[in-house]
Amino acid sequence: MKTFKLTVLFMMVFAGFSFAQKTTDKVVIKTPTVQCEMCKSRIEKYLTREPGVSSVNVDYKKKTTTITYLTDRNNIEQLKTAIANAGYDADDVTADEDAYKKLPKCCKRPPAAEEKKDASKPN
Repeated sequence: MKTFKLTVLFMMVFAGFSFAQKTTDKVVIKTPTVQCEMCKSRIEKYLTREPGVSSVNVDYKKKTTTITYLTDRNNIEQLKTAIANAGYDADDVTADEDAYKKLPKCCKRPPAAEEKKDASKPN
């Protein structure tokens, strides 16, 4: 009888674990304004605080950010917004202006890129 109870208990616990599995997704976001190791460190630190994010890897040479996250806790748009809130462009989401101003000088766009971006804005 004890063996039967233990077997039933084990099966219930095992079934509970299988239902509790979380779905993860991996996304690559273009981060064209990432310039250096400091940018990499800032984005990775900022994104690891986001709910459901399990890993972040910024490649500043390829200008991409790869994120693995739990789909029930976050989504790609929230992740892009988080990068923008850190002061960097993320795909089609523009960096938050106040956050961008607070970035170290080495993490800001080169002056030529600034002028080009300002010229493309409608008056």
